[in-house]
Amino acid sequence: MHLFIAPLLYVPELEIRQQRGSLSPRALLLTVSDPQERLGSGGATLNALLVAAEHLSARAGYTVSDSKQKPQLLHSFYIQRGRDFPWDGCSRAFCWMPIAATEQSVEGPVCCLDMLLDCLSTKVCVGSPPGVWVCSTDMILILPTAQSTHTCFSGVRVMSLPGDVSFAANHGVYLTDTEGGVRDIVYRGSEKRIRSAVLPDGKVPLVSGPVFFSRSVSERLLQTHVTPPLDGCTYLGMDSGAPPLQISLFLDVLMCLCSEMTETEFVNGERTGCSSPLGPQGAAVKSARSVLWKTLRGVPLSLVYIPDGRYDYLTMSGREHVVRLTDTGTERQILSHIQVIEGSRVINTVLEGSVRVAAGAVVQHCRLQGPIQVQPGCLLSGLDLNSSTYLQHMPLTSDIILQGHRVQLGELKLTVFTVLGAYDSLEAAGSFLNQTWSQFYSRTGIKPEELWAADSGLCRSLLDARLFPVFMPKGGPVGMEGVSFLLGGSGSAESWRAAWRLSLREVLSLTDQQGELHWREELFFSAGRRRAEDTLKGHTDHNLLPSIRAAVLGGQQGELLQTLDSVASGSSSDLGIAARSLACIADVLGCLAGEGRGGLRSGPAANPSWASAFSLLEQGKLVAGVQELAKQRVLWLNRPDLLVRAARHYEGGGQILLRKAVMSTHEFMFIGQSEMPPMGEWQEVECPARLDLSGGWSDTPPIAFEHGGVVVNVAVRVDGKRPIGARVRRIPKPHLVLVSTSGPPDCSVTTETVCEVLADLEDYCQPHAPGALLKAVCVCSDVVFVSSSLSLEQQLLERWGGGLEVHTWSLLPHGSGLGTSSILAGAVLAGVYRCTGRSYDTSSLIHAVLYLEQILTTGGGWQDQVGGLVGGVKVARSHATLPLRVDVEQLSLPQDFLSQKKAMAPGCEPAAVRTMMNALQPLTLGQSLAGAGGGGFLFILTRHAQQEENVRQILSTTQVRKRCALKDKFVKVGTSVNLKLLMMNNRPEV
Repeated sequence: MHLFIAPLLYVPELEIRQQRGSLSPRALLLTVSDPQERLGSGGATLNALLVAAEHLSARAGYTVSDSKQKPQLLHSFYIQRGRDFPWDGCSRAFCWMPIAATEQSVEGPVCCLDMLLDCLSTKVCVGSPPGVWVCSTDMILILPTAQSTHTCFSGVRVMSLPGDVSFAANHGVYLTDTEGGVRDIVYRGSEKRIRSAVLPDGKVPLVSGPVFFSRSVSERLLQTHVTPPLDGCTYLGMDSGAPPLQISLFLDVLMCLCSEMTETEFVNGERTGCSSPLGPQGAAVKSARSVLWKTLRGVPLSLVYIPDGRYDYLTMSGREHVVRLTDTGTERQILSHIQVIEGSRVINTVLEGSVRVAAGAVVQHCRLQGPIQVQPGCLLSGLDLNSSTYLQHMPLTSDIILQGHRVQLGELKLTVFTVLGAYDSLEAAGSFLNQTWSQFYSRTGIKPEELWAADSGLCRSLLDARLFPVFMPKGGPVGMEGVSFLLGGSGSAESWRAAWRLSLREVLSLTDQQGELHWREELFFSAGRRRAEDTLKGHTDHNLLPSIRAAVLGGQQGELLQTLDSVASGSSSDLGIAARSLACIADVLGCLAGEGRGGLRSGPAANPSWASAFSLLEQGKLVAGVQELAKQRVLWLNRPDLLVRAARHYEGGGQILLRKAVMSTHEFMFIGQSEMPPMGEWQEVECPARLDLSGGWSDTPPIAFEHGGVVVNVAVRVDGKRPIGARVRRIPKPHLVLVSTSGPPDCSVTTETVCEVLADLEDYCQPHAPGALLKAVCVCSDVVFVSSSLSLEQQLLERWGGGLEVHTWSLLPHGSGLGTSSILAGAVLAGVYRCTGRSYDTSSLIHAVLYLEQILTTGGGWQDQVGGLVGGVKVARSHATLPLRVDVEQLSLPQDFLSQKKAMAPGCEPAAVRTMMNALQPLTLGQSLAGAGGGGFLFILTRHAQQEENVRQILSTTQVRKRCALKDKFVKVGTSVNLKLLMMNNRPEV
């Protein structure tokens, strides 16, 4: 079990990550706030340990904190907030990075906090004993592999990554001994002192963040919370009236464990970066250090150095942050609605109109309207739509950082805009907007005393310069016009002086972090809806399900459903888009029901309540049909089972549109006129079966027209015969006689259907109705018109001089996987066309079968009829567009088609089949399953003729019969090769 101890702002965000699945649902989340400001990292750690111990004790039913319930019994993570970050109002932890999370089931951002938690849980903490990990969010850790260095140790362990001497001058380094023990910690030391820490690789071990306290050390440190003056670091001490005390984790708590440190030096030493023993609280500081020395001294402090890791401290440099964002990851657009050029980054943003983001520029958390040009090196962050007008006319040069901050001044919530240069130093007063102050004063007329207090003297910094107008006493909040003036645009010094102004430090301290997170969330869902719209309209290969799950978890399903309704309604010119939109709505409803709740997604979709909507879709009234679906949807939202059933009906509606989209293939059916044969003369058509070699299922809509399909198959005879056929003749009596025979001669089944009136044909679109295929052929080929005002008898006499008699047959067993039904449809169509005096070509026949199967409502692709209507080995293709067109090209037989098939459709080869094929390998030149899936015939090309008995003997000695039932159906296929077929009926042993 893991316990995450985090500041108040973090816990709701961690809960969202639990819901999205990026954080374990079993992890405990605990909120902890510093009882006072400026407690330091050490004081905050002590307070967090106390709060965690009390929380776990309460969970166990204790009324007081119990030592057996200390957080060290778990793997605990204390995530420290760190200092304010000028380039992100929600702190470094929630700074979005240009990284797309891999294998996300629920879409969400990748922030510095996410990267840190992933690094800790999958690489840093792997194999560590129970204890507490303490880590700040001020940095990004990048480790190549999981570290397995946590076994057989006790005490405290720190992790260190390599850095340059120049970088370490403003940070901390560890001095270590030959056995990895820490001798001293140097913070902002001299170059000579830092160089004494150089390792053989030429780098120094940086103070890099993660610190591990073993269980025993955590308990010892926790004991100090009742001892003055360290009690002033905890909320209990504050509630008891103890004065607050600032203690550093590294320079106080860990320093007392360093082997070279003496007690006198530790207690009395003046160290940069922590409380001074000579200051106003000097006595308390010395007393606290004495308590730490007595409590913790002797605990071993060891270091793990990771030479191939990287430590990226998020500094106050604007230029460094822009480079960090543009150099990290490979994604140019992250959870955004925008196309950008190479070298730039657009993060969680919606941009409309003509917006150009130059190389090296970053736009994040913005909603803007063009025309706008973002220059190289710029960072635009937090800007709303109202900012666009000013941006369009603002003299925005390169390397400018322009931000909108959501702040709260008492009860007043407003957006404050700031502008800085990427190269400005915030902690000094060397430049502003990448220019000298003298240049700025000369251009604007502003004076130094208007920016800093008169007594600031040499302590002036850009952070404290009151540059940014916030509120006009007589005009209300100041918008972008305030920073426009600073950049040299519209505005005046008089207006600037009249406004209430804030420094950047004050803006950061007043940031409404919940407001910032809410703004980003709004953009996230808005951009998600726009990406969904773009994905559907652009036929792009983007999985929308993670975005749909995120919208449902965020309570944004209403807006998403409206977007999908709008896309579906507006896609009458491309029904494939409309069909996919309805399928996405079904996914939304399924997500609303909850995983595993409400029943299976597959099921019937013929409830009378939805009949009106389906009828409108069938009639081609798309807008009215989508509106009727939405109207009905509202009534099915209050229970998981109803939501699932509604999802099924939306999928049913999508199937209607899908069928109508595929019926656009009618454009490629060219049926001409020819001489009608005499009454009673049979027109006979015979077709081979087909073997699927590669690409099965890519011919199936919507894949066939959304992504394009490519299939390789071969036409074959079975036992020297074409096993599928039809014969048709005209008869004097004006009715339809439809006779169908299926199965091998020794076990065939024959059915006869006679249609005397039009009503007998009305079930042509119900696949299981008697004679449905042959009825559909009569409708599809325009032999009769079901909706005509003329009777069936009148139509037949008027057009054909009598009725038709149709006989069909298939010598193949049901479910052989050899394309029987589609090939049979092609044979019947060919016979009917000939019998009624019409001409056709093979391409028209292929498209006619595709059209017919949509009328029959069986759907299906095009590869079966291609395989049986075109001889030999061929490759057939359909392009990613509507109307759906199939092109066929003759080929020579490929050598390794089975491996292609398995790559195309993983799982198409059951284990029992593989066992059988391995056993037969010595006898064969090649083997493959006939069907597109994992059943049907296995066809075998034997090395020698007459191998039936040898095949039977080999199979009888394998384990295959224990796992599947075999029907010994050996048939000779083709005329010049020794190809054998074995019919398989896969089923588990029961």
